[in-house]
Amino acid sequence: MTLSLVSALGTLSASTPTFHAPFQVKDGDLPITVDACHAAPLYVDYDEDGRKELLVGQFGGGKLRIYRNKGTDDAPVFEGFTWFEAGGEIASIPSG
Repeated sequence: MTLSLVSALGTLSASTPTFHAPFQVKDGDLPITVDACHAAPLYVDYDEDGRKELLVGQFGGGKLRIYRNKGTDDAPVFEGFTWFEAGGEIASIPSG
């Protein structure tokens, strides 16, 4: 499954939110894919470096991918991912 996102413009208090057109998110030149058909993406400044990263929780294996943003928030660039770790090990939650 490839990952596509829709982003909202405006504020939560707006009575009618405006959305960008959906777009396919890429890792380098290839679409981002996940191991199973369920993914939970979040675009947030995870590491507080001033740029938003893409976090993708996936049903397969119950793991979380971290795609570091090498671009800007308006024009993100993702090149590879690392798994979320806890205690020096790849973290996972039971799934299925």
